[in-house]
Amino acid sequence: MASVLVYSTRICPYCMMAKRLLQSKGVAYDEVLVDVDPARREEMMQRTGRRTVPQIFIGSTHVGGYDELAALDRAGKLDPLLKAG
Repeated sequence: MASVLVYSTRICPYCMMAKRLLQSKGVAYDEVLVDVDPARREEMMQRTGRRTVPQIFIGSTHVGGYDELAALDRAGKLDPLLKAG
């Protein structure tokens, strides 16, 4: 199973939906709360070029946010990506 990293905040509804989708698939993930640690927000922006959360990595692949994660799932591409790790 691939490692999953989710950059998020404590109050973001899209973050909650992304984490719920991952949990529904039985996926364990590491979460970085960028509202708690501003240095980690800078890290996220450097890695992704984006300021918004969530930002999701599956292995070394930057998936994007919740919309991209859900689109991968609907297209049947999320499970293979999760298993590829």
